[in-house]
Amino acid sequence: MLAACGLGGPAAVTTPVPGATSTPIQVASAPRITPPSVTPPAPPGTNLPAFRCADAAGGKAGSANITGVRVAESAGYDRFVLQFDGAVPSYTVKRQAKPIFRTGASGQTVALTGLAGALVQVHSSTGAGTYSGPTDFANSGFVVLNEARLTEDFEGYVSWGLGLSRPACLRTFTLNDPARLVVDFATASS
Repeated sequence: MLAACGLGGPAAVTTPVPGATSTPIQVASAPRITPPSVTPPAPPGTNLPAFRCADAAGGKAGSANITGVRVAESAGYDRFVLQFDGAVPSYTVKRQAKPIFRTGASGQTVALTGLAGALVQVHSSTGAGTYSGPTDFANSGFVVLNEARLTEDFEGYVSWGLGLSRPACLRTFTLNDPARLVVDFATASS
């Protein structure tokens, strides 16, 4: 029966009938070669920690300088990233009810855009070097992360205030090569 359909054997030969229309017979293509079964690597970001509505801490005691700061927006979260020239030093990420932050030892405060905030602090043991890149990422237009501003950079202590449009759960993790501290804020409402 498969041969009658043009499958399973050599192409069938037909004789045209005068006055009849016919559709050409199609022969099935050769079977596809299936590659060996290999599990592909997981796409980036699939092993991320869950969002938590809690403060975070981690890193390693040691010396590292901030070499870059970035903000980004992705489906489901807004991101704040600190990049280092060595291993990610000790850090804390603390959520705040208001986006008001102290600016160093002066005790003065600065209010950032938003209704809530988060304070990201890193401590490098040697206190060497200071960050020399952009220090204020304002009016980002992101869903949750409105503004990121350097609020302290003194003797190994670096603090960034983050102005948030509303309180948000976060996930904090580190990456290597280059060393980065990543703070994501969930953009979906809880």
